[in-house]
Amino acid sequence: MSDQSFTPKETLAALDKFIVGQADAKRSVAIALRNRWRRKQVPSPLREEIAPKNIIMIGPTGVGKTEIARRLAALAQSPFIKVEASKFTEVGYVGRDVESMIRDLVELAINMVKQEEKNRIQGIAEANAEDRILDLLLPPGPDKRPAMGPEGNSSFTIERPDLPVAQERPQESSTREKLRKLLQDGKLDDRELEVEISESKSTPMIEIMTTSGMEDMQSSLQDAFSKFFPKGKKPRKMKIPEAMSAVTQEEMERLVDMDKVVKEALKRTEQSGIVFLDEIDKIASRGGGSHGPEVSREGVQRDLLPIVEGTTVNTKYGMVKTDHILFIASGAFHLAKPSDLIPELQGRFPIRVELHSLGKDEFVRILTEPENALIKQYVALMRTEDVELEFEPEAVEEIAAIAVEVNEKTEEIGARRLHTVMERMLDVLSFEAPERRGEKFVVTADYVRGQLSEIVKDQDLSRYIL
Repeated sequence: MSDQSFTPKETLAALDKFIVGQADAKRSVAIALRNRWRRKQVPSPLREEIAPKNIIMIGPTGVGKTEIARRLAALAQSPFIKVEASKFTEVGYVGRDVESMIRDLVELAINMVKQEEKNRIQGIAEANAEDRILDLLLPPGPDKRPAMGPEGNSSFTIERPDLPVAQERPQESSTREKLRKLLQDGKLDDRELEVEISESKSTPMIEIMTTSGMEDMQSSLQDAFSKFFPKGKKPRKMKIPEAMSAVTQEEMERLVDMDKVVKEALKRTEQSGIVFLDEIDKIASRGGGSHGPEVSREGVQRDLLPIVEGTTVNTKYGMVKTDHILFIASGAFHLAKPSDLIPELQGRFPIRVELHSLGKDEFVRILTEPENALIKQYVALMRTEDVELEFEPEAVEEIAAIAVEVNEKTEEIGARRLHTVMERMLDVLSFEAPERRGEKFVVTADYVRGQLSEIVKDQDLSRYIL
């Protein structure tokens, strides 16, 4: 499914399944996603002039900024990368340069498209693998030559004391089909084969310490060396299911057209890539003169500007234009304001959305409503130990209230606090679960208070434990 099939209301409904509240932010990203589809419907040359509507999300940590962007990318099946703006350094300093995020985005797109292509050809690869395994079990021809690999090399050998030494050609086809049926029914799963599997010979490790803008050289040199150290074949003994899986993977690698994959991945990066720039407030100048760290922060912003505005980045797979990549920036903006960013960068993020802090009611909903709700996760985890875990509604309320209280007393980390509270509260059960098989365990409000009240009362304890 692609972004073409989603209206803003459908996107909003899909995001609601995983993210509680923050309607304004979800609405903004839903419109941004639909605008991509709209741009594709506009005829050229006007289509090329329509810039993506980049977004800045403003709000404290743990309120859903990253989750909104991540779910949006999964929904649109777009290449998505999250980067922390504070990790970049100005060009000329040792560290990562801003162009590296586009190179990383291309790598992700390559892997995404390659996996899609593998899924598409899996049936063909499995059929080829089945034939190769049958060649092992029953080498073709009366002379019992070794089966030939995909490139005409002898790929497999096997000792077959249980099969007749010679087979007549007329019988060979029916024997092969009988073996195929046994193979498909899993009746040969205990048999062991010696299979020669391709594997890369070890290449020298190369590490380059250099200024920013050059870290791509390391992977390029690794690629070059891999050509001098081609893949070899190593015989391995394995059971038939394992052999089938290994040979299927080898067949898929052989069948994937990498030129086609690279072409599609570059196109997808340019047309539907999403870059999530976290902690953008950390590179905003905070006043007080342009010296020291302030100069460096402004330098990173100026390096970021052409990427967001639209430039061409050189990657090992080819040139990538960033004109239509969607950038979603986020930050708490405690010490700085969006207006502290350089004016040119502010202008490239026309949509500003404020995300609100989460209270007890939102925490209750986060614990119970989403498809991946925390309580559902813990119930599923305990079910693996044959323990039936149940939460009373009052217990859920108490967990939410304690999470809010700890956030207020220590640091505000939003919904992330629920993870630490839940883990601590179920600590005893998690440890004892293997010995409690077949039991039903009901979490009550009293149990929650009993496990957590002492820690919550002691501010120092709660700071370190919760």
